[in-house]
Amino acid sequence: MNNNMENKKVLVVGMGKSGIAAAQALLRLGAKVSVQDSKKESEIEPQLLTFLRGKAERCYFGIQPDALDDLDMMVLSPGVSPELGFVQEAVAKGVEVIGELEIAYRVGRGNYIAITGTNGKTTTTTLVGEIFKNAKKKTYVVGNIGVAVISMALTAEADSWLITETSSFQLETTKYFKPQVSAILNLTPDHMNRHHTMENYGAAKAKIYQNQDESGYFVVNYDDPGAYALRENCKKAKIVPFSRKVELEYGAFVKDAKIVLINDSGELIEFCGINELNIPGDHNLENALAAAAISYLAGIDPQVITDTLSAFQGVEHRLEYCGEIDGVRFVNDSKGTNPDASIKAIEAMQGGIILIAGGYDKGSDFTEFIQSFKGRVKHMVLLGKTAPIIKEQAEAVGFNRTTMAKNMEECVSIAFKLATPGDTVLLSPACASWDMYTCFEQRGEHFKTCVHGLEK
Repeated sequence: MNNNMENKKVLVVGMGKSGIAAAQALLRLGAKVSVQDSKKESEIEPQLLTFLRGKAERCYFGIQPDALDDLDMMVLSPGVSPELGFVQEAVAKGVEVIGELEIAYRVGRGNYIAITGTNGKTTTTTLVGEIFKNAKKKTYVVGNIGVAVISMALTAEADSWLITETSSFQLETTKYFKPQVSAILNLTPDHMNRHHTMENYGAAKAKIYQNQDESGYFVVNYDDPGAYALRENCKKAKIVPFSRKVELEYGAFVKDAKIVLINDSGELIEFCGINELNIPGDHNLENALAAAAISYLAGIDPQVITDTLSAFQGVEHRLEYCGEIDGVRFVNDSKGTNPDASIKAIEAMQGGIILIAGGYDKGSDFTEFIQSFKGRVKHMVLLGKTAPIIKEQAEAVGFNRTTMAKNMEECVSIAFKLATPGDTVLLSPACASWDMYTCFEQRGEHFKTCVHGLEK
């Protein structure tokens, strides 16, 4: 594998966070970089446009690239489908097509922890990052969590740890990426508009362990059939299960209301009690089990793991408490971008729920999501492109208490009026944010602003 990028002709596709970071890093390494984005030139941020016009060999804004024969490499941003016509044309011409995660691994330094799954990635990645920081390790928390891997990989030293949240989009364009510890937290339907089938989706996730050898560990959820089935193709790394339901002979599990782990030597290692966790819900117990296993297998002292598990307060936009007005609680779960994530959020709530849902259509089915209400969701306020789809599927299974709203301000106002003391107004959209917002963070911030506006 030749990591020398000097004078390599590279096209970076997609000028989001990771694409911009990849272009900047490749320029620093001496590559001849061209860029492409589906946005027109008038839609590109002026300062970025000036930078790219001054540094890039060619800029393709709102048009498809030509001169594919001249390329040595194409680097795709996570949101760019490998099925695009010009990408497939490049592959046919023998151009190497990879992603920002792969290029970061090749040209950077450091040791990788890689965490994926349909849900829980951000919480688990953040928690593992906190454990490593508390253990005084040189730690970078990167990836799908919002920090481009390559932006830190060139800064990292040989003994640094890059705690990396990896999406299926990032993993499907890897080739040599090799973490010391990998983890798949769960596997439920998501991004079907991109992957088309669960088999394809699972195969993309499974690339997380494809290059690990006998010295590596693969941590996987024993309780999740879809995720656990993926272990079958893990031929070299040591498979380490975790379970909140079953006492295992090896791996991480719950015993006597404590998080414990049986290691390679058969020794039982105890961490904190499950009642000491400050993150609610069974799904967060699973995240804590995974984080404990990942960190222990990477050599972190059990006491550091225990102390961090007990102190950890969760992450912004994931079951984030936003205050209480007239006895009504408000919770921001904008990170709930698919039905399964929102089911877990509903299950974690106490009392009645006024649910705000809807957004960008990823091709999800919402039937199971609606069936999870079980009398606890008193009313659902819907917005975004999927609002009529969710309403129709709700009525098909007998849930008729829905209201359509045109924006977040209206959603919050309607939800507050419908709520009674003891209820929770929960934003957990079960959808991506891209129809109305640039990201789930922006959606969550808008929700919080609307909530604070009720207090005035």
